[in-house]
Amino acid sequence: MANNNEKTTSISSVSQNNPLSRKLNKILETRLENDKASLIIHDILEALNALSGFFVRNDLRSRRNLRSDIEKRSLAINEQFVDAFGKVYTSFSTLRSEIEAMNESCTQMTARLMAAKSDTSDLISKTSKLHNEKQQLQMRAKLANLFLEKFQLSPSEVKILHGSRNEPIKEEFFDALDRVKQIHNDCKLLLRTSQQTAGLKIMESMALSQEAAFERLYRWTQSECRMLTGDAAEVSQMLARAMEALQDRPVLFKYSLDEVSSARRTAIVRGFIDALTRGGPGGTPRPIEMHSHDPQRQMINRDMLAWLHQGVASEKELLQSLLKKVLATDTATLIKEVLTHETEGVCRPLKVRIEQVLMSEPGPKVMFKLNNIIKFYCSILSATLTNESPLVNCLGEMDSLSMKMFYASLNSHSAKLLDKVELPPPNLGPTETLIQGLVLLRELLASYDAPVAEMETRQIDLKKILSCIVDPLLQMCTVSAASLSAADMACYMINCIYCIHSTLALYEFTDDQLEKLKAQIDAHMDTLVSEQAGYILAQSGLSFIYSTLQEQQNSKIPLSSVHGMDAKSVKSALIKFDSYLSSHDALLMPHCTLLLSTKIRERVQKQSVELVCDAYESLYKAVHNPFNEYKEPSSVIIHTSEQVKKLLT
Repeated sequence: MANNNEKTTSISSVSQNNPLSRKLNKILETRLENDKASLIIHDILEALNALSGFFVRNDLRSRRNLRSDIEKRSLAINEQFVDAFGKVYTSFSTLRSEIEAMNESCTQMTARLMAAKSDTSDLISKTSKLHNEKQQLQMRAKLANLFLEKFQLSPSEVKILHGSRNEPIKEEFFDALDRVKQIHNDCKLLLRTSQQTAGLKIMESMALSQEAAFERLYRWTQSECRMLTGDAAEVSQMLARAMEALQDRPVLFKYSLDEVSSARRTAIVRGFIDALTRGGPGGTPRPIEMHSHDPQRQMINRDMLAWLHQGVASEKELLQSLLKKVLATDTATLIKEVLTHETEGVCRPLKVRIEQVLMSEPGPKVMFKLNNIIKFYCSILSATLTNESPLVNCLGEMDSLSMKMFYASLNSHSAKLLDKVELPPPNLGPTETLIQGLVLLRELLASYDAPVAEMETRQIDLKKILSCIVDPLLQMCTVSAASLSAADMACYMINCIYCIHSTLALYEFTDDQLEKLKAQIDAHMDTLVSEQAGYILAQSGLSFIYSTLQEQQNSKIPLSSVHGMDAKSVKSALIKFDSYLSSHDALLMPHCTLLLSTKIRERVQKQSVELVCDAYESLYKAVHNPFNEYKEPSSVIIHTSEQVKKLLT
């Protein structure tokens, strides 16, 4: 341990005596307080790093020779630096000589350029002038090309517009035609400027091209329209464009529509005749004339008028597609006029076949349905066709004829009712003839189509129909009941009129007739009420007393002194009347039970009871009248009139 301490002490003393150690210690003990100190430390570290490259042995000899080694190393580095800069100097000397040579060449070239510039100044000025003239000419050429492009047709467009008639019209034709129209309109601007001559010439040229184009377009359109004769004709887009273009030429446009009308008229007539005689493709649907034996089937189920209505609707759609791009005119009116001409051809065959159906006299029921159908389709077609349409006029004539024949058939049917009057049945109900007549009336009223005619016309027609049926039925019932008694006649007539009233009450515009029927029911009901009241008075024993009371009403003789009206007779009759009060329903006439209407039956019972009560009240007042000299009237007539009313009601 002592030896180690001694060694450490000797090393520290040697370190303190060594100058390099003192400097290192001083550096290590220095505090890095600012940037300058940091730079110093950085330089020292680099120096030490360089020193470590050749100072490999740390002994006394190496430390003594360190300075000389560093100086030698510095000298070697400076020698290397001098050699490197010598090479750089040599390179810069070479570069300087080359730059001087280039400067001399540039000077020579500048001199030559100045000489050439002085020699070519005239040529440059001429070249600049020519260049300006060239730009002006190019601008004029551009303007001329733009003018020609705007106011002239290209060769291809001229070829398209002036093509042969056999060539089909394509979309390019309409583009070229629109171009001609545009140029023609643009020329109007030229006429407002100083270029009026050019504008007039261009307009003349475009007018000739336009006329040639319209002529070719019309010929092609005419050919296409003539081919619209098929059952399922379709309008192409090119044909619709052609009609749009032709509207600028009203005459050609009208001629084209005439071609369409003629072609479609032929197709409609042919299709109508085929539907009547041949039917549809493959026999489905079947020909209409196969049902000629059944006029109702022919006119209702897939009939001629339905076919025509469908055909007119199809033709209207075809014309709408043909004129869908036409905006300059009223297309709705045009379509009506064309449809009017197209449907003119079917008037004669339609009229002949409808007349055949009407002349077969199918009866008022079928005749009325036929009239409704004709009226219905006439109203529909009149909204699609013009007012002067032959088809509408034909249907109007058939409407008048069918209505006339219907009334004739109805009057004939009514006349037959009176030729052979049927006797009333035992139950005093409606006869079979009356029931059949009401069935006919019900069918006629039920089959009357409400939207067909106007309100006023329908009301007039229904009143006339009712007068043709109801009045003969009432007359038939009156003749049939002529041999009956008053009560039987009243009951029978009430039942018959009630059935007629019930039938009419289900339909409109029958109020006037219903009021008349109700008045007749009331009249016959008054008769039945009188009979029922007389029957009750007769069965209850008051008939003789009441009739005597009525006879002696204005007499000056006391009622008690009249034969049969003494107190005893009156009292005995009232005893029998009291039995009626206990069971008043038993004295109901059999006729009342035969009434079909429960309401009328109750009214008859009520009114007859009121008449009986009135008769009893008259007797009660007469008995209590002192003039009639009844002693103790309260013992003669026990019940007051109010009590009797209460018991009977």
